[in-house]
Amino acid sequence: MRRPGLAPLVPLYAAGLAAREWTLRVGWEQKKRLRCPVVSVGSISAGGAGKTPLTIALARLLTANGIATDVLSRGFGRKTEQALAVDPDGEAEIFGDEPLLIARHTAVPVFVAKQRWMAGELAERRAGDGCTVHLLDDGFQHRQLERALDVVLVGGEDLRDHLLPAGNLREPKSALHRAEVLAVREEDEVALAWLKKHPCDGGAWRYRRVMQWPHEMPQPVVAFCGIAKPEQFLDGLRSGGIAIQRELIFRDHQPYSHTQILQLRRAMLDTGTRAFVTTAKDMARLGRAAEELRQIAPVFCAELEVIFFDPAAIIQRIQKLLAAWNG
Repeated sequence: MRRPGLAPLVPLYAAGLAAREWTLRVGWEQKKRLRCPVVSVGSISAGGAGKTPLTIALARLLTANGIATDVLSRGFGRKTEQALAVDPDGEAEIFGDEPLLIARHTAVPVFVAKQRWMAGELAERRAGDGCTVHLLDDGFQHRQLERALDVVLVGGEDLRDHLLPAGNLREPKSALHRAEVLAVREEDEVALAWLKKHPCDGGAWRYRRVMQWPHEMPQPVVAFCGIAKPEQFLDGLRSGGIAIQRELIFRDHQPYSHTQILQLRRAMLDTGTRAFVTTAKDMARLGRAAEELRQIAPVFCAELEVIFFDPAAIIQRIQKLLAAWNG
C-alpha cells in the first residue's frame, strides 16, 4: 500500500535502520545461538509476501523426508507474554493467528515467544538430545538469533515498492544481499528478470501458489478477510470463477468480535448470498466466533498452498546444512 503523504518520514525510518545496522556491525546487539540450526523464512516486506504458506510447505517437505523440524514464531497479536508451545486446538489470542495456522496445517511442533531465541530454547528442552531444524517464520529482520540459512521471498511488488511508512518495505532492496537463498514465484516475471541481473550466490527456490476451496461451496458468496494484501485473496477467488456478491476487508490480524460478526450478518442479509468464504489465517483467528457465524450461513475456507519447483534440491541443501552443522 502506497502512502505518498508519509514520504517525508521515510528518511527518519531509514536513519533508524542505519543505526541498527551499525549496532549489529560493532557487536552492541548480541546474537543468540541455539544448539540446532535455524532456517529463517522472511522478506523485506511488512506483510503479504506469503512467508507463512512457504514456511508451512517447507515444514511439510522436511518432515516428509525424515528431517525433524519445528517452527519458531513471535506470535504477533497474542495477549500472552511467556514462551509457549502452540496447541493446535487453542485460540489465536493466546498463540497468534499465524503460529496457530502453522500448527494446524503441519505435523510439527510450533513455539512462540517475543524473543524467538526463547522459543528455540523451549523447543530444544522439549526435544531433548535430538537435533531439529528450527524454521524461523518471518525472521529476516530478527537478527538477534543466529541462523544457518536465510531464505528470503522476493516479489515484483517489493522491487517496485518504497520504505515504510510511505510504502510497505521494512528494509531497502539492498538488504537482499544478506539472503543466502531467494524464493521467487514462477509466474512473477518482474522478480525473475531481476534475479537474472542480480543472481543470489546460494541460488533461488522457485515455487507457485495455488488457492483451493471446497468444491461444494455454494455461490455467490460474501468474501471477508483481515490480511495484509486482501486483493491477492479476492483476485484468487475471482480468477477461480467464484462469484463474490460482497467483500468485507478488515485490518491485518483483526480479532473477530461480535461487532465484526454483526457486519458480516448484515452483508449476508443485504445480498441474499448463500455462504461466507475467508482465508485460512482468518479461520484460525475466528475461533469461537466461527460458530456464531455458522448460525447465519456456512463458512468456507480458501487455502493457499505453496508448491516447490524442485523439492529435491531443497532437501539436498538442508541435508548438507545439517551435515556441516553436526560435523
